[in-house]
Amino acid sequence: TMTIDNENNIAEVHVRSGVYSSDSIFDFSRGYVATKLFSRNACYIMKINKDTLPELREIGRVAYERQTLNRVYSPYNVWVQFQSGRSLLGRIRDWFVYGRAIERLCSGLPLYQ
Repeated sequence: TMTIDNENNIAEVHVRSGVYSSDSIFDFSRGYVATKLFSRNACYIMKINKDTLPELREIGRVAYERQTLNRVYSPYNVWVQFQSGRSLLGRIRDWFVYGRAIERLCSGLPLYQ
C-alpha cells in the first residue's frame, strides 16, 4: 500500500509479502529515501537523485496506473550500492539530515547509506 502526504511531501510504501516485507519512506522535502527490510532487520537510506527518481506527483500517477492497468512500463529502475553507516554519534547527526519520518522508521536499526 502507498500513502502520499502532499502537505509534507512524503510518500510511505508498505509491502507485505512474508519474508520480503518492507516499509519505505520517500521524503522529498529532505531528499532521502529510507527502506526498512524486516527480514534483515536493517534500514537502507539513499539520497534522492532527481534525474532517476520521479517526483512525488509522478509516483502517485504511476501507482494509480499500475493499479488500474496492472502493467505499466516505467523507465525508473534504480540500482544502488550501500555502505555501512557511521558510529552512534554520526548517526545522531544523521537524524537531523534525514528528518523525523525516517528517524521513526529506522531508529534502533543498523543503517546502510
